Amino acid sequence: MSSRLFSSVLDIATPGKFPRAQKWVWRRVYNLLSLFWNDADWRFMNYGYLAEGEPFPLKPEDEPERVFIGLYQQAVAGLPLEGRLVLEVGSGRGGGSRYIARYHAPASVTGMDYSPETVRRARQLNADTPNLTFENGDAEGMPFPDGSFDIVVNIESSHCYGDVPAFAKEVARVLKPGGWFTFADMRPKSQLAALDGHLGAPGLQLIEQRDISPRVVAALDAAEGRKSERIGKAWALRRFMSEFSGSKGSMLYKGLKGGSVVYVARRYLKAE
Repeated sequence: MSSRLFSSVLDIATPGKFPRAQKWVWRRVYNLLSLFWNDADWRFMNYGYLAEGEPFPLKPEDEPERVFIGLYQQAVAGLPLEGRLVLEVGSGRGGGSRYIARYHAPASVTGMDYSPETVRRARQLNADTPNLTFENGDAEGMPFPDGSFDIVVNIESSHCYGDVPAFAKEVARVLKPGGWFTFADMRPKSQLAALDGHLGAPGLQLIEQRDISPRVVAALDAAEGRKSERIGKAWALRRFMSEFSGSKGSMLYKGLKGGSVVYVARRYLKAE
């Protein structure tokens, strides 16, 4: 039953298929998850990224979240974060914003999410980080003045939006001249060309593009045991959460593994 339910939700929420219903569905999914999945150490909701080569440094208390933090590390590596104003759009439970705030010395990080319950949960989970705040807001109409931020981060969130071109225009609006937009998310392979068209807002220049699917699948594999243990405790939502989280055997895992779904990373620079 839960797998059929997830399949129905996924069908409604497919980017561009039912744009009016899409945001409504995802907002309620995340509100419910924040209400009923209230583990005090669950700050991340992404699929993760397992890098090859020498691991980046983490404090011992953050090691259990390495694969999920990795998706943020690959997104911001090499960007001029120190002393800058950073916005994460679609910040979820706040783990990624917290990582940037604690490890990359920005002046401040603002996490913005469309789900009020998720914002409330993020504030509770990340109250230990002084240069970090969370706000409720719509990616397609952000509550910030023009030129408010030096860097905008968007990780595994845009597939929930009803109007991605409107989101990209908002990113260009709230970025300062010379600011960076770093993006990572998944799409059906057939939608990749449309995605790049949607993200190409006036004033944003594409600087880097990568297919990171193999490293995301590696992260899913690495996190499978811990994820299964956690999901096993939620008997009522077990099947739904297995699909939602990309567990082995899920539709999304099979899509990423087989290539019908592609996880991409993009970086854009706003013109001076």
